[in-house]
Amino acid sequence: MAESDRSRRSGARRVYGWLLQACILLIVLFSIHLWQTRNVASGPAPPLLGRTLQGDPFDLAAAEGPILVHFWATWCPVCRLELGNIDALHPEYGVITVAMMSGSDGEILQYLRDKEVDFPVISDPGGHIASSWGVTAVPASFVLDGQGNIRFTEVGYSTSRGLRARLWLAQ
Repeated sequence: MAESDRSRRSGARRVYGWLLQACILLIVLFSIHLWQTRNVASGPAPPLLGRTLQGDPFDLAAAEGPILVHFWATWCPVCRLELGNIDALHPEYGVITVAMMSGSDGEILQYLRDKEVDFPVISDPGGHIASSWGVTAVPASFVLDGQGNIRFTEVGYSTSRGLRARLWLAQ
């Protein structure tokens, strides 16, 4: 009987230890997220005006409906993993991406061809657009509602399902 009590207490201690570790991990992840998003734009979206690498003029102020503004870089491994998620949203929702400090226009276009993605891209070679949005880490995604207000911000990897849900909620 004493053996089973000790075994039960040992098992309970193990479970409490795992729960404590999980709580600490969640606090660390939440703290990192808060630090990464501490300076990002909120409320009305900053201006975003330019010509896409595909040759089309773009003015965020003229965009209708919910739109995803996505900052990324060719040198970013997490961005590389997320390219397909962003590309999957493009036919269904408004998407504009900003390639931050990623080389020449030709290099970015070649990168897109190599990765077989076809979303609109504005090049930000000096990081000035990213700076005006408060972006210090990529990937960074902003979901705007139809009035141009930032409804959701995410820094780091996002699934297409998660982004699609945020875009749907922003309608």
